[in-house]
Amino acid sequence: MPRPPHICACGRLVPHGERCTCQKDADRARKRRHDARRPSARERGYTSDWEKERAAFLICHPCCAMCGAVASVVDHITPHRGNKALFWDRYNWQALCKPCHDRVKQRQERAGDERDGSLLA
Repeated sequence: MPRPPHICACGRLVPHGERCTCQKDADRARKRRHDARRPSARERGYTSDWEKERAAFLICHPCCAMCGAVASVVDHITPHRGNKALFWDRYNWQALCKPCHDRVKQRQERAGDERDGSLLA
């Protein structure tokens, strides 16, 4: 049996499991504001040197540290926030698959769950 729709704060009727267009628009605007203030990837340290080190790390660590899938992202366990020593510290790196990096790890960082060490269980 289908679940009933809900009413958005703007007053629109929205099907279950979907977001209202006003929510989608507000989310896009928030992301645009964030991106406008954020330095470019190059300015944050992601240079050709990083690409070389990243590729070498993924060869040595081909599996996601969280789920075991094929890794495609080198994640900084503790966010470096511009600290070059922490950025280049290989003990602060972990291989993650894109879904784990984009969902699980980012959710943990937003919640303030920055543990001392890897996200390995």
